[in-house]
Amino acid sequence: MSKKTLPVQMFTPGSLTENSIVLGEKLVKQWKIPTDRPLQLAFGSFRQEITVVSAARTSGLRISEPLARRMGLFFRPVLRATYHSKSRTLRLGPLISVLISRDNPEQLDKPFGSISMFCRELVNACRRQGAYVYFFTPDHIQEGSDSIHGWVYDNGWIRATMPIADVINNRLTTRKMENKPSVQHFMKEVKSRYGTHVFNERFLDKNEVFDTLKADQALARFMPESYLLRGLATLKKMCQQYPVVFLKPVRGSLGKGIIRISRQPDGTYQTLATSVGGPRKQTYASISKLFAGLSGKMKTTRYQIQQGLTLIDHAKRPIDFRALVQKNGAGIWSVTSIVARIAGGNHFVSNLARGGTLSSVKEAVSKCILPSEVKNTAYAKLHRASLDIARGIDNLIPAHFGELGIDLAMDTSGKIWLLEVNSKPSKNDNTPLHEQKIRPSVKRLLEYCCYLSGF
Repeated sequence: MSKKTLPVQMFTPGSLTENSIVLGEKLVKQWKIPTDRPLQLAFGSFRQEITVVSAARTSGLRISEPLARRMGLFFRPVLRATYHSKSRTLRLGPLISVLISRDNPEQLDKPFGSISMFCRELVNACRRQGAYVYFFTPDHIQEGSDSIHGWVYDNGWIRATMPIADVINNRLTTRKMENKPSVQHFMKEVKSRYGTHVFNERFLDKNEVFDTLKADQALARFMPESYLLRGLATLKKMCQQYPVVFLKPVRGSLGKGIIRISRQPDGTYQTLATSVGGPRKQTYASISKLFAGLSGKMKTTRYQIQQGLTLIDHAKRPIDFRALVQKNGAGIWSVTSIVARIAGGNHFVSNLARGGTLSSVKEAVSKCILPSEVKNTAYAKLHRASLDIARGIDNLIPAHFGELGIDLAMDTSGKIWLLEVNSKPSKNDNTPLHEQKIRPSVKRLLEYCCYLSGF
């Protein structure tokens, strides 16, 4: 199998038929492409019998406008091409699609809300690297169809009928949407019918992550003691064992609904619960009264109860770390970035949505009272833990992940702890888009898509 990146041009059918394509004579000879009998052209799920015409002065690929439209090509892209001589198939791609939660056709400058910038950035990266990308929502899915209505970018966002892609990145932001029967059926169908690769195919919940990883000896050292809160006995055990424990919604995100429970010197228990205006404080005279106070919430929310950690802090503001771990162009986990998050002044969680601020690991650690040896090895320890945890998730949880947001903490002795794993790391970015600047995270995402697709 031979590979090459080719500029694609379009022509109006006249002397050539609609299903003819023109390739450079040099490439036709090099790949031993027959010009005397039909071949199959493939682009994602699109298949068409075509005839190849060899041309002396052509270096790219020329395709008729009607054929290009049927393929969903709306501008002159540069695409990668492979030729399989056994099946006589000329394959173009990779065709990548991103499944997003919603679109707003009335707001074409920002049709995908807070991830619109990321979508444009991925379009720019694809154009440079010889790939093609489109975006679609669950509303665009049509059962049994070999095409989908999606959004492509051609000097502005336009809707187009597209083939099913070689690779789908699931960026749905709610479990409710992801669990829709139409979405689940679609993901299963495209994998079996077209061999499509779907990654980050599902959400993780905290109980699943902690129960799975703590069973692995090599990963257990990163795990705070943690259980699914089922009743009073578990609450009592944890509150007696640790001066501080946290209750975290099993399916929560952005720091929503977290409750911090601390045992007071007088034997009472104080709770701090995250809310928009800052933490809400309540005091309970005993464990049983505390449990009674929580039981209303437990009817609608499943909680993970977790050992409280003595985290490093800056001016009494706790610090934790977010590592973005992604698979690269060889399908191997690699750390793209690690940033420190410092909790907002009146909050006990560090999420940006709760007033937290970002900083480099080095800068954040330098502000803490820690031995210099711990400061100097902090980044390397976080890096190693992130990779170990990502590989553990990959090996032990039956789902396909290509990127993970891993939240880590460091205690005052320099020990690393896992706080949470997010299978839908945020792509929100309000910084202005520079055509020239493509973030490493977007480049790596594209590299992995190319790897999966065989391009």
